[in-house]
Formats: sequence, structure tokens, C-alpha cells
Amino acid sequence: MSASQDSQQIPPTTALPPPAVSFVQAFLFWLKLGFISFGGPAGQIAIMHQELVERRRWISEKRFLHALNYCMLLPGPEAQQLATYIGWLMHKTWGGIVAGVLFVLPSLFILIGLSWVYIAYGDVSWVAGLFYGIKPAVTAIVMQAAHRIGSRALKNNWMWAIAAAAFVAIFALHVPFPYIVIAAALIGYFGGKTKPDYFKAGGGHGKADKNFGAALIDDHTPTPTHALFSWSRLLVITLCGILLWAVPLALLWSYFGWQHTLTQMAWFFTTAALLTFGGAYAVLPYVYQGAVGHYNWLTPTQMIDGLALGETTPGPLIMVVAFVGFVGGYVKAVFGPDMLFVAGAIAASIVTWFTFLPSFIFIFAGAPFIETTHNDIKFTAPLTAITAAVVGVILNLALFFGYHVLWPTGFSGSFDWLSAAIALTAGVALFRYKAGVIKVIGVCALVGLLKSLLI
Repeated sequence: MSASQDSQQIPPTTALPPPAVSFVQAFLFWLKLGFISFGGPAGQIAIMHQELVERRRWISEKRFLHALNYCMLLPGPEAQQLATYIGWLMHKTWGGIVAGVLFVLPSLFILIGLSWVYIAYGDVSWVAGLFYGIKPAVTAIVMQAAHRIGSRALKNNWMWAIAAAAFVAIFALHVPFPYIVIAAALIGYFGGKTKPDYFKAGGGHGKADKNFGAALIDDHTPTPTHALFSWSRLLVITLCGILLWAVPLALLWSYFGWQHTLTQMAWFFTTAALLTFGGAYAVLPYVYQGAVGHYNWLTPTQMIDGLALGETTPGPLIMVVAFVGFVGGYVKAVFGPDMLFVAGAIAASIVTWFTFLPSFIFIFAGAPFIETTHNDIKFTAPLTAITAAVVGVILNLALFFGYHVLWPTGFSGSFDWLSAAIALTAGVALFRYKAGVIKVIGVCALVGLLKSLLI
């Protein structure tokens, strides 16, 4: 293609890449993103694409999608990891730390504040009314998540069978979530060898076929030196990651003991962080099994309320773990009855640290290696099977929420017809009219508020 042809395709204002972005400029953008990253992973990724690819042209469409595909192969919140990756690509390790931390930090502070209001004033009639309306909406939202992931993942009878088996395993047999993930990964690994056509990664994010002009990190911009794979760098990052995980855990263990609430939270949410294939909805059943069923940090009703708060705040949905930590630390009064807020805030911070630390390590240590394995079916087939299993697990979560919302006192009690009507209306708004999650929750909250004021 000649230079004249090239200039016809790219407007003159975008024929040249934008000027270099300073660390301060990037810092301010990542800070802004932390406050506007609503809409779950899809919405957050769309915001980053609009800002970084289309408007600012910091990175090209192809490189953006390439980075996103790396993150889709990793456990953890892909939108937060994508921000970490792009920040790291632009400004090395500190750039990645700033991007990843600021993606999470605003939502942590907001959730600590909302969690305190909830646990301290949740019995106030108007607050209880708001959550009465929100809970049925959350049930519909989780059902929509199962449908959304299922429509992308269940491309053939093998995937449907894996999803059905996962549902039966967790619903009827009460198999722990980690075992379901391991079984699905094994099925995917061997299925990729024997039936590769059935275990190819489905859905995906398409090809980069749009041109928004020359970008700072363009299609053919060489990979910077710090992003090239080397065994020595991998060793250093791995050792630093182990220390950042082990030292705080050892301090909690030595000061409070292994069975203390804060120590158990650190350990439990480390394991949760390693099981978040498929997004936050995939790990929520595991969090429920542990936080509600095993440790009794909060009740089933509080778990539903926490998910509602997570849906209405910026940042990754997995930040609901901060609510779990706050309520657990507050209710268990880990620092005594006179320091309940401090206990909740510290517990929420500890949970957030141990939940998100692996995501940073995966990016800094693993991204250069994962780049070489992205199209290798040995690595993609297990993920495909895990994603199918996640559909069955999320369906179980929706039924769990529905049971506690529609029969608040158990099957022996009365059926809550108003909650059923709210859930049905929310479902129609989400599925039929593609309404935004925030709007649905807001309207349902108002319905619940009116109910509390009029009845």
C-alpha cells in the first residue's frame, strides 16, 4: 500500500501517534477509571476500549484485544487485569501497580462505607425496604449472567453435558466448587486431545478489524524490553509475590493464631482468588460455601445484599469480598465491642489484599509466557470446559438466591408474591429490553422503599 493510499484511510489528525504519555498523565487516567468503571467486566472493558483505543490512542485495537485475550486465560477479574497489563506495558511494573490498584481502591473505600451503613443501620425500616426491592433484582441479574455466559460457552452437546454435570454436582451432591473446577479442567485437557473440535475456545472477542488511527503502542510497535520473557525476571517476580503473600499471612498467624477470623480470611480468599476462572459469578458459589456455610461470617440474606452493593459500586464485581470481610470482622468483633468499624475495615482490607495479589503476580510474571501459549489447545481446552461448568454453578447460585428471596422463612413458610413480581419484572427488563443493571437495581430499590413506607 502506498503512502497516499494510507493517508486516505487514516485521517490526517490521526496519521501520527499521540505524544508520549507521562506517568502522571497515566496515573490521573487510572484514578478516573477507578471511579467510573461501572457495568461489570463487559462495561469496564468497553470503557477502557473507548478511552484507550478510540479516544486517546494509547494502544491499538489489535494490541488491546491481544492483551484482553491473555487476561481471559487467567483466573481473576479480567477487566482489572487488563488495566494492570496495559499500565505495565506502558510504564513497567509501577505503571501496572498503579493501574491495578486504582481500579480497585475507590470501590474498596466505597464498599467499606456502604457496608458500615448496612450493618449498623440495616434494621431501619427504609433501609430494609431498599434491600427488600434489591434482592429480587439480584436474583434476576444472576440468572442473566448464567444465560450470558451460557450463550457464549455452550456451543455443543459436550459443553451442555459439562454444565449439567456441574449443576448436579453442586446442587444435589454438594461437591465443593474447587473439585468441580479440577474435574472440568481434566475433562477439557483430555477432550482437547481426543475431540479438539468440541473443545476449541468459544465466543472470544473477535479480530481487530477497526482502525482508529496510529496509536502510541501500535500493531507493529516492538514489545518493550521489560515485557519480554526471561527466566531471571520470572524468578524475581515469583519470589516477590510469594513474600508479599507469605509475610502478611505469617504475621497474622503468629499474632492471632491460625484459627482466628482474620487469618482464616487471608487463607480462604487466597484460594478463592485462584478459582475465579469465568469471572466473579463463578467464584461466588465458593465464597458462599465458605463464608456462609463453613465460617458463618455472614448469613445467606447478607450475602445477597452484599452482591447488590457490589453491583452498584464501581470496580470489579469480585469486590463483594470486601463486604464479606467487613461484615465478618464486624460481627465477629475481632478487636472487641468498642472497635467494630475498625475491625470491619481492616478485615475488608485484608480480604482485598489476598484476593487481588495473585492477579498482579499473574500479569507481571505470566503475561510474556502466556502470550506464547494463547492459541495452544492444551491450554485453551481446559478453560473452555471450566467455563461450561461455571454455567451450571451460576445457575445453582441463582436458584439459591431465588429460594431465599421467594421463601424468606423456608418452604414451610409463605411464598412472597411481591418479591416474585419484582424479580419477574427485573428479568423482563434485563432480558427483553436490555436495561442496565444499575437502572434495574435503582427502580427495584424504589419499589421496596415504597413498600416499606406504605405497608
